[in-house]
Amino acid sequence: MTSPAAAPRRPRRPEWAGRNYTLLTAASVVTSLGSQGALIAAAFAVLDAGGDGGDVGLVAAARTLPLVLFLLIGGAVADRLPRHRVMVAANTLNCLSQGAFAVLVLAGEPQLWQMMLLTALGGTGQAFFGPAAEGMLMSSVSGEQVGRAFALFRLATQGSGLGGAAVGGAMVAAIGPGWVLAVDAVAFAVAGSLRAFLDVSHIPPREPGEGLLADLRDGWREVVGRPWLWSIVAQFSVVVAVVAAAESVYGPLVARDSLGGAAPWGLALGAFGAGNVGGAILMMRWKPRRMLLAGTLCVFPLAMPSAALAVPLSVAGLCAVMFVSGVALEVFGVSWMTALHQEIPEDRLSRVSAYDWFGSVSMVPLATALAGPAEEAFGRTAALWGCTVLVVVVTAGVLCVSDVRNMTRRTKEVVVGVPTASEPAGWKRPADGS
Repeated sequence: MTSPAAAPRRPRRPEWAGRNYTLLTAASVVTSLGSQGALIAAAFAVLDAGGDGGDVGLVAAARTLPLVLFLLIGGAVADRLPRHRVMVAANTLNCLSQGAFAVLVLAGEPQLWQMMLLTALGGTGQAFFGPAAEGMLMSSVSGEQVGRAFALFRLATQGSGLGGAAVGGAMVAAIGPGWVLAVDAVAFAVAGSLRAFLDVSHIPPREPGEGLLADLRDGWREVVGRPWLWSIVAQFSVVVAVVAAAESVYGPLVARDSLGGAAPWGLALGAFGAGNVGGAILMMRWKPRRMLLAGTLCVFPLAMPSAALAVPLSVAGLCAVMFVSGVALEVFGVSWMTALHQEIPEDRLSRVSAYDWFGSVSMVPLATALAGPAEEAFGRTAALWGCTVLVVVVTAGVLCVSDVRNMTRRTKEVVVGVPTASEPAGWKRPADGS
């Protein structure tokens, strides 16, 4: 008879993969699977209703505008209220709006204003969800393996998103966009249910503040008091905008005129997604000591897709470039999350995250709107080379910031706070916030 001591031991989860982390990762996988397909379904719902490319753009803008308007408020709310409640409420709003969108499409002939309104509600939910989710994720891990934890989370999210886009596109073709939107609504319901079980007992209760505006000022102070933080946020306000313009406006046009149509462009976007997965796998093993330096150097490859479209390269060359840029983006993403986790006090994570998100999305509508006029004024090739130059110039500028070059990964849980009037410069706030 086998003794208890000789019985095989069940494999243990890594110490950093606790209950909250596991729930957050599982919920993110569920929503990524649904949301990526829903983006495709929404576009085809507009086209099936008789809309054109301009109408698709209006529906997309209807989602982006409330995201920009409410992000900062969402960050302040997430640092004031229990974050898991904010996340569940946002998931509920997304579930109801996507469910209503699905019903309209399945009933036949939805109106453009109705689709814009429901999409705007989804963007509003995302504005409150994003900062709360990022703050909750960062507070769920600790120790030397936080980089690996963030990499695995991003790997799961990116991989499920890549699969969701492929499955969602096939489902739109097979059963129509309405049912895909319905699946996304169910995904939000499932994810919200998982997030309702998050444990926030380890997070100290928030002390009553002076109001929402005071919270926003505190968040702003956290950002501007750290040159590495505000410089990278400013950098990505430009990088994300020009990359979005190149990939959402110029990419499909180059594919149509020079590469053979939509299929090669879809293949290139798939290569970028595969690069994201590859980069996350890399960061599961690699822990660069100067994390921001490594991450910022990996922003330079994000200029390559615009250059490849300007040439233009062959489909194989473009796919290779997109794969490399996808890997590079994940190296930056994991390094950036690790830096925020290390340097920002826990009770201000969501507000800082909101300013970060705001910087990344605020200029996207302007850049995509100006892409067409820039092409008419300078030509498509010149506009694409302009995108390439902008990415290189702003990234080189960030490398001039000494904290970006010199910040190192710490092994002890110490968070450096921005000194207040009663705190001397160089003072370090302990990790427990005391």
